[in-house]
Amino acid sequence: MTAASDAPVLVGVGSEQDLTLVRLAAQEAAAFGRPLRLMHSFDWGEAFKAPSIAGPHDAAQDLLDRAVELAGKVDESLPVRGEIAEGSAVETLIRRSEAAFLVAVGDSGMSTRQPGCANPAQTPAVQVAARAGCPVLVARRDPPPEGPVLVGVDGSTGSRQALKWAFECAVRRTGRLVALRVVDRGHDENPEILAEIVASVADRQPAVPVECHTIRGTPDHVLVEQSRSAQVVVLAARGHHPGRGMIGSAVQSVLYHSPTPVIVVRGITPADSP
Repeated sequence: MTAASDAPVLVGVGSEQDLTLVRLAAQEAAAFGRPLRLMHSFDWGEAFKAPSIAGPHDAAQDLLDRAVELAGKVDESLPVRGEIAEGSAVETLIRRSEAAFLVAVGDSGMSTRQPGCANPAQTPAVQVAARAGCPVLVARRDPPPEGPVLVGVDGSTGSRQALKWAFECAVRRTGRLVALRVVDRGHDENPEILAEIVASVADRQPAVPVECHTIRGTPDHVLVEQSRSAQVVVLAARGHHPGRGMIGSAVQSVLYHSPTPVIVVRGITPADSP
């Protein structure tokens, strides 16, 4: 998919806990020159159970108004619009992701194991990350550290697209990029392999400071540990098998356990760029 030049950053705003997400998504939208669309999914079934239908709807509108105001404080020139949509938040975000530049969702408390997150695989964040038609930003409840942009690279087409996205993130954050390749006992540990992959993309963004690290271990464990000091982690949805409706085990581990925001890159073709 090639995102249209006016394709928005689409944000799912479910509760006050998502206001941190709104701030982060607004920063992404402003950095990439994209409009911001804030969406709250409204459940009429639950509203009818309340003493007054107007009460839940007014609360939803108040939440959106606060989110719009917060986004405007990030960048006054950022085009921002809020919307109350009917139906499932997950299904609506997935459907609208086909015309979005980036979808942003909260992590539903995965990284801190908040109540209601007994099965991370069933959280809205994981469902959207697995099925969206564009890259997905999964934010955490706490602000990220001021570290590098970390990207996992395994040489696949998907990871090369993630690497391109990571370079763009580093440019817009005026930060450094750390490219990480994790190898097990059956793979070549030669650091030149990663260096050559990074060099094939780096010539597009020569001003970005880059570090390349090849580490022996399991991707799940290494990526989670290395992510703790990063401001954002960029990963392909599933490097060698980028089918819809799935994410790789390493991506799942980072989504479940890392305290850092994660961008899952999917839904773009090799010719696309952020």
